[in-house]
Amino acid sequence: MVPTRRALLGGLATVPLLHRSARAQARPGFVRYGLSAFPPNLSPWDNTGASAGTVKMLLNRSLVAWNAKGELTGELATSWALDDQGAWVFKLRQDVVFHNGEKLTAKDVAWTIEQVAGEKSTAHMRVQFQQLARVETPDPYTVRLVPKEKLATLPAWFANYNMHICWAGSDPRTPIGCGPYRLVRQERGTSIELAASPNYFKPGLPKLKGILFTAYPDENLRIAALRAGDLDMIEYVPWQAMASVETDSRLRLDEVQGAAFMESLFNGTRPPFNNPLVRRAVAHAVKREDIVKVAFFGRGRPLEGVPIAPGTPYFDEQLSRGWAYDPARAKALLAEAGYASGIQAKMLATAQFGMHKDSAEIVQQYLAAIGIQVELQLPDWSTRVSLGTRGQYDLAVHGVAADSNDPDGLSVVMDTSLSNTHSRSFSLAAPRTSAAFAAGRAEFDIAKRVEIYKDLQRAALEEVPLVGLAWRSQGFGMDKRITGFKNLPGQLSTSSGNQLEYTDFT
Repeated sequence: MVPTRRALLGGLATVPLLHRSARAQARPGFVRYGLSAFPPNLSPWDNTGASAGTVKMLLNRSLVAWNAKGELTGELATSWALDDQGAWVFKLRQDVVFHNGEKLTAKDVAWTIEQVAGEKSTAHMRVQFQQLARVETPDPYTVRLVPKEKLATLPAWFANYNMHICWAGSDPRTPIGCGPYRLVRQERGTSIELAASPNYFKPGLPKLKGILFTAYPDENLRIAALRAGDLDMIEYVPWQAMASVETDSRLRLDEVQGAAFMESLFNGTRPPFNNPLVRRAVAHAVKREDIVKVAFFGRGRPLEGVPIAPGTPYFDEQLSRGWAYDPARAKALLAEAGYASGIQAKMLATAQFGMHKDSAEIVQQYLAAIGIQVELQLPDWSTRVSLGTRGQYDLAVHGVAADSNDPDGLSVVMDTSLSNTHSRSFSLAAPRTSAAFAAGRAEFDIAKRVEIYKDLQRAALEEVPLVGLAWRSQGFGMDKRITGFKNLPGQLSTSSGNQLEYTDFT
């Protein structure tokens, strides 16, 4: 039952020419950037996908960020340290100005955290920041964050591309940021134009006059526009096109292996997927090699366990194969759960990204082989986000990356005690896994954290808050004249948009 690769619309050579109205004309000092999806919104705190995150990272800045080496570095904060009472103390830059000309002070940080952690907030990091007992501002450029419990990983929370600091006088619906670029205009569903901020706090940056974002949801049209010179840079280079970009004398591919992964998610509010035995059956039902071959053209590798990054001290070879392909085991688990006669369900993905659609179709075939018949729902990306956030599915297939290469970065997709989002299983109970995340966040000793995260993997293999499917590479394609951009290492790849402030085009 090995799926066959579908013809790519007759091959890339037959992709129709783009309508001229969709083309951004070349302008000196500007980069024309092809987005894979138009941002559902530009809220600095809501999670609406990595394409939206790229734009948000340019309009805003946070206390810290990931640098080109994957290290945490200061942005609005010059330093951060743990004091003798267990509070995190951040010292702020004194030369930061918001896009409206107001200076950054500690009250802006406090106000931002208040908006994010509010009970009615829809912020991606709401539950995390509700772990703070209080926020203190002892002087205009010092912020002291007092946690309810020990929090070793708190500084990295601010590097999330959904956690930007905004002006305290803002309307919370349209908060004002202090990023390297400001919004000039947007044509809903089509394009966004950014211009360099005249009062950005980093001397000599940004290097470009502006960036013209155009949405190309069809990946074949996106790569065709790059090849034709209608775009200067694109995200999510289609895997089937990566080799041709590498060999094009005019273009460059910046690819990172293991940048993100595909997963199966579940609705935990109702049968049958509120039963961990059924979820474990799904985990053992899928032959991941087929996803790597079909969806990613070999540019990836099977993911048969919890998505702990290989090469980190937390990776365990044996645990990484805990959900290995075993259809007989899958059928036995279904029978044990009381579903020997099979299951009918609806599975959510999206047709907007080939990797989602291809992965979902392969999962559908393998689930059918063990008696789980699923009907695919493949809406556009914005609808997929909305349906996922509201839990309007039985199971889902999704592509995502952790917030960092530290296991705590996986909490955004695996810790089901956090608020519901489209990239996490909906209202699913996995108490042992959540408890392990809490323990890891509270532990500062690396050796002890290694053991905690091994326990987390053991718990997750049984509770199944998600099912890992495949690691994938991720690539940006660009004109060779573009310099200064860096695809960040590992699962930080989706945060690479912050590197566009260093990007130049000569």
